[in-house]
Amino acid sequence: NDIEFIYSEYYNKLEIWRFSSSLGKYVGYTEFGVKNAKRFNKDASELARRKAEKERYCKHNIDID
Repeated sequence: NDIEFIYSEYYNKLEIWRFSSSLGKYVGYTEFGVKNAKRFNKDASELARRKAEKERYCKHNIDID
């Protein structure tokens, strides 16, 4: 339960937006990022895809590491 999946997008070394599995949604850090985070958060399939990444990637590899 203490595993967190984070997916971030950067441009010119500046974080634009981030998906955090602990929050279960996207958060924007720039004007462009906030607009896109709102759009991503309205898309149920996008949120489901990112939430599934924790199961697919993190939990699968935790025993390997």
